[in-house]
Amino acid sequence: MKPKIFISRPIPDTVVNRLTEVCEVDMWPTSQTLPPIGEKIFNLDGLMTYGHEPVTAYMMDSAPNLKVITAVGVGYDHIDAIEAKKRQISVGNTPDVLSDTTADMTFALLLSAARNIVRGNTFVQNEEWSYYDPNILWGQEVHHATIGIVGMGRIGYSVAKRALGFDMRVLYNKRTRRPDWEVDLGIEHVELDELLKMSDFVTLHPPMSSETYHLIGERELGLMKSNAILVNIARGPIVDGQALYRALKDGQIAGAALDVTEPEPINPGHLLLTLDNLIICPHLGSATHQTRMKMANMAADNILAGLKGEPLPYEVIETR
Repeated sequence: MKPKIFISRPIPDTVVNRLTEVCEVDMWPTSQTLPPIGEKIFNLDGLMTYGHEPVTAYMMDSAPNLKVITAVGVGYDHIDAIEAKKRQISVGNTPDVLSDTTADMTFALLLSAARNIVRGNTFVQNEEWSYYDPNILWGQEVHHATIGIVGMGRIGYSVAKRALGFDMRVLYNKRTRRPDWEVDLGIEHVELDELLKMSDFVTLHPPMSSETYHLIGERELGLMKSNAILVNIARGPIVDGQALYRALKDGQIAGAALDVTEPEPINPGHLLLTLDNLIICPHLGSATHQTRMKMANMAADNILAGLKGEPLPYEVIETR
C-alpha cells in the first residue's frame, strides 16, 4: 500500500505526478477555503503545508504514522518543530531558493513607494492626467539614500547587494553580527533604534517568533524619519498594524509597502486600506513561475526522503 500524503494547497501538476508515483496523494483543490489539516492528518504518512495553518503537537498525536512534514516556503513558525522532533517526525522547508526572488520583490515595493508608481498608475487610470503638471506626486530618491535592513539572513543579504547597486549606504541589524559580510559588502552593523533613526528606507526580514511579534510598534515608528518608508516582506505580525496606521495617517513617516499583513488576508474594512501612502500586495514575495516551481519540487524532495526514513535534503535545524 502506498503511503498517504496531504498537500494543503494546489501545487504544479508535474510535481504532483512525481509524488503520485510513490504516494497516495490527497491535495486540497483550492486556495479559497482553508484546508482541513486537522481532519486529514490522522491517517497520513506525510504532510505538505502551503500556507500558515498551524500544525500542533495535539494534531501530531492523532497521526501515529506521520513521518514527515514540510513547508513550501522558508517560514515554518506554524509547525511545532520541537514537538515534531519528540515524536520522531522530520520537518523540512524550502530555503535559499527564494532569497533573490524575495529581495527583488523588496526592491519593487521600495521603488514603488519611493516613486509613487502605484499612485501614478491610479492617477492615469482614473483619467485625471489631462495636462502635464511638474508639481504632482513627488517622491523620494533611492540612490545615495540610507537603507536599514532588519533581520540580516539570506534575504536581507540579497537586499543589501541590490541596495549597493543603487549606491546606497547599508545599515543592518542582526542578533548575531556578521563581520565577514561587513567586509565583503561594506555594510554597517547598528542597534535597531539607531537603524530606525538613521534610515531613509527600512526593510524587514526577521523570522516570526514571540520575540519579533510587533517588533515595529508605536515607539519604533516614532524613531523613524518623517520622510522614511517602511517595507515589510517578512511576516505581518512583525508590525503593529494599528500603530502603522496612525503613523501613516499623521504623517509621522512618509509611506509604507507591505507584502504581508495581520491578519492575512487583510480584513476588507481595515483602516490601512483607507490610506493612499500605503501599498499592500497579497504575499507575492516568492511568486514567480521559476521560484514557485523550485519550491514545490524541494518540498516534494523532503516528502520523498522522509517517507523513506532518510534525512531530509532541506531539514529544519530543530529536527536534524
